[in-house]
Amino acid sequence: MHFGASMFLTDYSMTPAALAKALEERGFESLWAPEHSHIPLSRKSPWPGGGELPKQYYDVMDPFVTLTAAAAATTKLKIGTGVCLVNQRDPIQTAKLVASIDQVSGGRFLFGIGVGWNAEEMENHGTAFTSRAKLVRERIEAMKAIWTQSKPEYHGEFVTFDPMMTWPKPVQKPHPPVIVGGAFPHGARRAVRYGDGWIPLAGRPGQHGDVFEVVPKFRAMLAEAGRDDAACPVSIFNAPEDLDTLKRYRELGIVRVATSLPAAKEDQVLPILDRWAALIRQVG
Repeated sequence: MHFGASMFLTDYSMTPAALAKALEERGFESLWAPEHSHIPLSRKSPWPGGGELPKQYYDVMDPFVTLTAAAAATTKLKIGTGVCLVNQRDPIQTAKLVASIDQVSGGRFLFGIGVGWNAEEMENHGTAFTSRAKLVRERIEAMKAIWTQSKPEYHGEFVTFDPMMTWPKPVQKPHPPVIVGGAFPHGARRAVRYGDGWIPLAGRPGQHGDVFEVVPKFRAMLAEAGRDDAACPVSIFNAPEDLDTLKRYRELGIVRVATSLPAAKEDQVLPILDRWAALIRQVG
């Protein structure tokens, strides 16, 4: 089981380079960067975490920029979007971003994606909330064509383009893993249909079932679809700092757990990382 960490990287947090170095030195496998382009002031969409929306959601920097800085400062650490809001990004340009960051990192990019929860935010990008899931699926399908074909084309309801020439192609073949975020059962269904992994959250209020209950159900969905567990492994975000729970995740066959770090400087973050480094050694 691998260990990762996520942070809303801002102008008042640790820099992505400093955080990446600290993670790599302590045996972490990956750094994950979330994204929000902006938060509309209307605040009609409730935050799924419950309560007031944390300030870091307004302030987070672009993940492709911060993760490039993280990759340049490390040699082994994987870098991932946790998650990229594909429903708010042009698929042709995003395909080039993904391929480019996979190239400059030497094949270390993990493409975590989601469909989003903030209706007003995505509507500002021209995306209808009700059809966002189908839009994301088409955009991912289109990007896979761009990454794997010399003259890709795609024709769907929301995404359509004729044959084109576009490079670079990713280092990872056929492409960086598309790891789908989202709760059970809807996020799980999307992962089964077109993902190379699934990312449920641990411990969020309103989750559709506990991780230990839904992971077996997810694997049953994979089997029903004729897919192998190894082709679509489970990563857990927001993992608790608890040895017994982490060991249970390992026994459940979870491929990766990631802790959520505060958007803060070294004096707050490094002690947390040191505690996690001890847990990594204990879990083995």
